[in-house]
Amino acid sequence: MGRKKSKKYNGIYYQELKNGDKSYYITYKDLNGKKIWQKIGLFSEGIREDYCNTKRNEAINIIKNGELPPSILKKMKKKVITFDDIAKEYFDSRIHTRKDTEKERKRYINHIKYFIGHIDIDLLNMSDIEKIKFAKMGKLADNYVNQIIFMVSTIIRDATKKGVFKNPNPAQHIDNIKVDNKRERYLTLDEIQQLLETVKCNNNLYLFTLLSLNTGGRLNTILSIHKKDINLDNNSVILTDHKNVDTYTGYFNNELKEYLSEHIKHLKPNDLVINCKDFYIKSKMKIILDTLFNDGLDIKDSKHRVVIHTLRHTFASHLAIKGVPILTIQKLMNHKDIKMTLRYAKLAPDSGKEVIEGLYYKWLILREVTNDIQI
Repeated sequence: MGRKKSKKYNGIYYQELKNGDKSYYITYKDLNGKKIWQKIGLFSEGIREDYCNTKRNEAINIIKNGELPPSILKKMKKKVITFDDIAKEYFDSRIHTRKDTEKERKRYINHIKYFIGHIDIDLLNMSDIEKIKFAKMGKLADNYVNQIIFMVSTIIRDATKKGVFKNPNPAQHIDNIKVDNKRERYLTLDEIQQLLETVKCNNNLYLFTLLSLNTGGRLNTILSIHKKDINLDNNSVILTDHKNVDTYTGYFNNELKEYLSEHIKHLKPNDLVINCKDFYIKSKMKIILDTLFNDGLDIKDSKHRVVIHTLRHTFASHLAIKGVPILTIQKLMNHKDIKMTLRYAKLAPDSGKEVIEGLYYKWLILREVTNDIQI
């Protein structure tokens, strides 16, 4: 919730907290006309509007006499640390450990910096962060807005661990926008063939599509495969899970093996198998997927739109359709939580459909015979 103005006194504000408490603030102008906000305390600590008004009058009187209140002088003497400062420290510390750090830094610049980058972290509050949420809602996908707020919270947690941010995390109690982002769409065999026919004229897109459909790897995982990661003798590849910061083993069929063996034979061990930027793959694939499968679908219809991640979903879905055990699918997808994999169980051939079709059959036959006897 944002700050509310006192109905009794000028320059007195309060903010209702999630735990039912209230936080009180006073505001006034310094000798240069700059507006100053000063937190007085909590209702649970005995702070009331009368006391806040007294403190505000004291501050104003001191300013009139050419001085500033001790609490403000103390704040002026200390070095102001802005949210930009802790964000820079956060991204700089991750640059060598996370491949997507620069992408996250751009997300910060595009969606967060304008709103809170300039704010002193000691003055940062929940309402400041909620302004980001409300400004982005309706303009960006709901799940993406949640990711933006989560990034703010993560930056604050990092600063807290380093002893820089000492207040409670104001982002942790901001409610996520409720979204149903479980993608149900996967490509049928005919659609897979249609996609491969479309991308086969572009070597990078074709190889990316084949590797995605054979391993279920995410975009960054596929684009970080090196020649040394591929073992043609047993049709396996070491995949890097950038989301969970670990590696796992994927496999590919003989058709892809033949294509790969020809593609990598002149590469050096440390060369990337697909040597192009993720932006290139994303932009090209988006045009193709939209043209083939998304005509007429709302841009926010994440359940049914086909995107690059649909290739990963297609991989797991067809494994389930073929009757591959859920635990094996979990291993091949590198899911840390089995709950993420169980969504595919409904596609298994032993889902129960055949059993239901014959359910009560004998009872129904018996009832018909009994009725005939009565007649």
